[in-house]
Amino acid sequence: MEKEYLSKILEIYEEIKPDIRRRLEDFKEIWMEGNNEDIHVELSFCILTPQSKARNAWSAITKLRDAGLLFNGDEEEIVKYLNVVRFKNNKAKNLVILREKMKDSLGELITKDFFRILGDVFEVREWIVKNVRGMAHKEASHFLRNVGFGDEIAILDRHILRNLVRLGVIDELPKTITPKRYKEIEAKMMRYCKKIGVPMDEFDLLLWYLEAGEIFK
Repeated sequence: MEKEYLSKILEIYEEIKPDIRRRLEDFKEIWMEGNNEDIHVELSFCILTPQSKARNAWSAITKLRDAGLLFNGDEEEIVKYLNVVRFKNNKAKNLVILREKMKDSLGELITKDFFRILGDVFEVREWIVKNVRGMAHKEASHFLRNVGFGDEIAILDRHILRNLVRLGVIDELPKTITPKRYKEIEAKMMRYCKKIGVPMDEFDLLLWYLEAGEIFK
């Protein structure tokens, strides 16, 4: 069954590979061409994603950005735009806390400048997990992938984990994932990707496509 499923998804991979690679180039371009505000939008988006649809989270963030509230609004103003995501009050609070954390002494956003000097992708991820309220390893990895740094990290949501079980990469769907367990599964996924000859970030988007029927964010 595992071999049959792998064969099936590798066929799909060959069909959509150009679209996957185009999307990954889009992500890299966000980092290369984007400014501090652009990168802050991407980080804020990942605060909204837990237990919410990615398209809803992106819709909310872009509306907040366009209204000028993502960068200047208070919790009461922001929460009005978050009806499409779960835990809107908590997430509104997290967005305000994040914004203030990502400002310099003059009150200017420095999100991109700050992450640029932190170190490698794993160091950046650990900093996010420890310092950004509302983001764990999955959300931090999601942000990093969405700005072009997904080569060595995995976004282990339930869609991905279900497929890893079907492929025999892991034995069962974990009920909870500790940071240690997250990294263990991530390492297994990396080894598997090398074995089948599909880059990790491409494999992630492939598995997401199988569940969602689209290549989004």
